[in-house]
Amino acid sequence: MTGRAQRIDAHLHVWDLEVSDYAWLGPQHGRLHASWTPQQAAVELEAAGMQGAVLVQAEDSHVDTAYLLDVATRYGWVRGVVGWVPLDNPRASAEALERWCEHPVFCGVRHLINDDPRENFLELPAVRNSLAGLAARGLPFDLHDAWPRHLDQAERLAEEIPSLTLVVDHLGKPPREPDAFAAWRLSLAQVARHPQTVAKFSGLWSVSSPDSVDALRGVWEIALDLFGPDRLMYGGDWPITELNIGYQPTWRVVDDLAAELSEPERSSILGGTAARIYHLSPNDWTWPC
Repeated sequence: MTGRAQRIDAHLHVWDLEVSDYAWLGPQHGRLHASWTPQQAAVELEAAGMQGAVLVQAEDSHVDTAYLLDVATRYGWVRGVVGWVPLDNPRASAEALERWCEHPVFCGVRHLINDDPRENFLELPAVRNSLAGLAARGLPFDLHDAWPRHLDQAERLAEEIPSLTLVVDHLGKPPREPDAFAAWRLSLAQVARHPQTVAKFSGLWSVSSPDSVDALRGVWEIALDLFGPDRLMYGGDWPITELNIGYQPTWRVVDDLAAELSEPERSSILGGTAARIYHLSPNDWTWPC
């Protein structure tokens, strides 16, 4: 693309209930309990003026990661795939990485730690071993819904493996309650003091209905203060946004907030940071898909 920096959505999901059952997803999730397709995602991305997106795993399984990589071969807007490997088994983790890294779009790893019953998952020796292997390959680790159980562990992880890029998804999921919110900010600040940590301004419908600039300004200013534009990236978190006000209204609020910044700062948050952290290749692909 020419004329302006590319917009890249750094956090988007697709899933197919005929591929896997996604154990966390059930009828209690309402309309989210359905297949959400690449074709549907493309409609939202094009309407928002995005030039691509990073697909992020929605299940801790090889099946889900293989599905996302297959989607990437068929849709040019997929710029990267953050998949899964069994971090608690270093040998199996290394074997999976060897396989996934054959795909040029494979760009990182995530584990649904918030759904894992092991309170100390990030501090397990086997997991630390696997994450060191991830760092050796230059691949980032996405930290799923870290507050309240895992944000402090993430800070210790950043201290002990400084070569590992840590991506804090959804700013760690800030809580609504004022005292908890203050504690979240302090914990996030401890993570942010490590220069290899970055964060996604994404998935924030839980802290406030993201239907106006004022609704998200508080967390926006905290994110900018702690990470700065060069360590912050926009993620739409579709289709989870459909549980709230939808993708387009959420995007417009973030776009309005970013419009208050300088052009270089805005370009970093809306695409540049994602391209750098995930090592995304330049892409002249344009709509329609």
